[in-house]
Amino acid sequence: MRQFFKELFEYNYHFNQKLSEIFIEKRDLISEKSVKLFSHILNAHHIWNSRIAGKQSGFNVWDIHAAGQFREIDDKNYNETMHLLSDLDLSSIILYKTGKGEKFENKISDILFHIINHSTYHRGQIATDFRQTGTEPLTTDYIFYKR
Repeated sequence: MRQFFKELFEYNYHFNQKLSEIFIEKRDLISEKSVKLFSHILNAHHIWNSRIAGKQSGFNVWDIHAAGQFREIDDKNYNETMHLLSDLDLSSIILYKTGKGEKFENKISDILFHIINHSTYHRGQIATDFRQTGTEPLTTDYIFYKR
């Protein structure tokens, strides 16, 4: 299972990095909605990494970042997740609080899957927004990545 998650996070990182490039190259064509959604993807990944590691998060879920920061934030998220994957028992349960203060507990493996699923969902929203603003979206299907 650990190897499978590593591959999923490599896929996630690959397309986040490509998206980061588009946000810089096509800055004038990209909507604020897409910037907000991509910032949210990166923030959520950071927040979940922080929860798993038992650390305080440096971001709020809807913080907005400049396009020039996307690659660096994604690099840090990816590297932290790789560190967590190599060090932790993925079946361990962690306790955490949401931004609203609600307490929950989940297995690390479920949280890791959520990070990937959440990122994919919002990249789909970004692709739709790109089309509406005249920017060609990336093809981010996992199977295309694996070919």
